[in-house]
Amino acid sequence: MADTESSRARGVDRVIAMFRQLHIAQRPLTMRELIEATGAPRSSIYELVAILAEVGWLETAADGSVFFGREMHYYGSDYATHNDLISRAHQSILALVRKYDETTQLCMLEGNKYTVVLSENSARPFNISSDIGVRVPIPWTATGRLLLGHLNADEIRALIPAEDFILDNGVKIEFDDFLKDVQGAKEQGYCCTEGLSNAFRLCMAAPIRDRAGLPIAALCFMTGRDTSPDRRGAMLDDLLQSAKALSQR
Repeated sequence: MADTESSRARGVDRVIAMFRQLHIAQRPLTMRELIEATGAPRSSIYELVAILAEVGWLETAADGSVFFGREMHYYGSDYATHNDLISRAHQSILALVRKYDETTQLCMLEGNKYTVVLSENSARPFNISSDIGVRVPIPWTATGRLLLGHLNADEIRALIPAEDFILDNGVKIEFDDFLKDVQGAKEQGYCCTEGLSNAFRLCMAAPIRDRAGLPIAALCFMTGRDTSPDRRGAMLDDLLQSAKALSQR
């Protein structure tokens, strides 16, 4: 009995691993890529793909590559409709994009990482975005600084891995400097960062709070650093108002 339960648990773990790898890749993967990425036995991956394709969770193309199936879209749509914050935030994001034609996102923390939950890009040829659901180091973002204000220095140090303070361009963010940014974001009620993960990027983040007043998510504008001061001010005002409207009183 124990061996059967253990085998089933391994099967579930392998399904989760396959889904994570497909999400990270953001494209169909060959069977060989799935096997290498998950480290699971070849026979196990082939069997799981066949089962999941049969129920519509996965789809296989003519070349044998594998990606998410139609059923997964239905489940995601159900979640977005059921989750009150995501449903309301989507409408706010659409309104902000229509008004400013700038990429707008709903962002949250996921464990010790940051992730984009919703994103609508601007219609301009040049826009800045991040992939939905991809986990990014917290110190790389304005949102990360904004959502840690309720933690003390020791809690923040324990939460964030040391390697996450190194940006993708190799520049290291000193912990004390990051801590000052967190405190500053808490005091002013928003956070703006320039040139962190992208030399030309300006990010504005405004907090969405729960009933206790703690920040649980953020509305974000992703735009260029050449945005004029007047436009920055107007965007920030609307971002703060929208985030406040989404907060639970």
